[in-house]
Amino acid sequence: MLRRSLLTASAALLAARVLPRLARADAPGDRQILHVLDRLAFGPTRSDVAHVRSIGVDRYIAEQLDPQRLPEPAALTQRLAALTTQNKDPVTLFVEYGPLRPVDGVKRTADEQKARRQRANIIAIEARWARIWRALYSPRQLHEVMVDFWFNHFNIFAGKGLDHLWVGAYENEAIRPNALGRFQDLVLATARHPAMLFYLDNYQNTAPGFKTPDGRELGLNENYARELMELHTLGVDGGYSQDDVITLARILTGWSLPRPNVMPRDFTGFEFYPARHDTGSKRLLGHDFATGGEAEGAAALTMLSRRPATALHVSRQLVEYFVSDSAPPALVERVSTRFQQTDGDIRAVLQTLFTSAEFRGSAGGKYKSPYRYVLSAARAARLEVNNPRPLLGAMAQQGQPLYGCVTPDGFRDSEATWLSPDATLLRVGFATALGAGKMPVGAVPVLEPGIVQVSAPATSAPAPAPAQGAGEPVDAAALEALLAPGLSSETRTTIASAQPELRAALLLGSPDFMRR
Repeated sequence: MLRRSLLTASAALLAARVLPRLARADAPGDRQILHVLDRLAFGPTRSDVAHVRSIGVDRYIAEQLDPQRLPEPAALTQRLAALTTQNKDPVTLFVEYGPLRPVDGVKRTADEQKARRQRANIIAIEARWARIWRALYSPRQLHEVMVDFWFNHFNIFAGKGLDHLWVGAYENEAIRPNALGRFQDLVLATARHPAMLFYLDNYQNTAPGFKTPDGRELGLNENYARELMELHTLGVDGGYSQDDVITLARILTGWSLPRPNVMPRDFTGFEFYPARHDTGSKRLLGHDFATGGEAEGAAALTMLSRRPATALHVSRQLVEYFVSDSAPPALVERVSTRFQQTDGDIRAVLQTLFTSAEFRGSAGGKYKSPYRYVLSAARAARLEVNNPRPLLGAMAQQGQPLYGCVTPDGFRDSEATWLSPDATLLRVGFATALGAGKMPVGAVPVLEPGIVQVSAPATSAPAPAPAQGAGEPVDAAALEALLAPGLSSETRTTIASAQPELRAALLLGSPDFMRR
């Protein structure tokens, strides 16, 4: 009966289909604060709103662009420290969790390999939990937003072969250190990481005629070269041809993974094999590349990162993500110019974007992806999340499983992708459970029964007051006070006339809250 009432009330709100409007009683500054926290962070919390109100929007943006000056809370550090696979390098992960090698020439049984694979599931589980905890509780919110943005831009699929071993290392080693750095460093870091080498098959990319020790001839593999130009750098209309794809693939021959049972030169999981490299002359996008082995690839990646088409492609994606699905051309051009002027300095590019009139005036103009919707709901409701599984399950049910995008183009961040009647009903169901305190996130999680258990932190997640725990209904009055500057008159009217026990769910399931 309660669920039916909620669905009826939600349907009335959805039928209005209005963007959040600023009520006359609200201070314009408060609406702008919510706007900035919905874009640079994963939604507002009471403590974040108070902080931005005290220092101002511009200073908050400056803080977020310099995340190393923001100390991580001890409670978050303690949660992350309990995740044992998060600090392991790719080689160690392969040795400890990868496929079992033959012993004295005898292959391992199918059951042994299956058990090994099941044990390796802990890696992706811990990577997902670390991502969720950081997104919920780190004060470095923009950095976490950019980690999500860049992972999606340089997407890998955790479900493809060996990538279940390396998804966490890929994020921690290639994406996180470079999320607010230089774009060309991101390109090079992702290109050399074993997760990308495996996902887009460049580990199999060899000069024509090269044969493996078992006599197989692999030959040229264009997969990574094509996606590198189409998705990662130049864009589909970036002025390259199929000949350029082939040439880039030739330049990147020999970029591969260490051979099993052979000591690697380091523990990055990257290995260059001169014998596999195409040493012929090459001309890429009008530039001649002299034979230089591994250095050829680095030079090509740098050149692609600095092309005007790359600046335009990446800038358009940033504007679409932070401002509008229909990126304003003038803003894209300004951001692209800044990209080129600063040699791909991501901080400088974002500063130009965030100080623009287009950004400041775009409140409520973006529709939240499932990832953002679930995180923002948990933050607004002040959930104490010891067990991220229910949140991850909600994201997956709504169509966006973390590390689960199969295709290299990543998940789209647009209203057309995520807004539909069926998807909305799923969100309302999630809001119902969360609002009623039926989201079981407070239990201490067990990763591998009898082997690994993650203890609850000694202190609660950072918040100035006790946080909502699983089993407690969300405080609707506090939630409404937090979200008030962004609520439309229709939502306010519906909430005011609803039964008290429905109000939190209606707020979290409202069209206003689904936008950012």
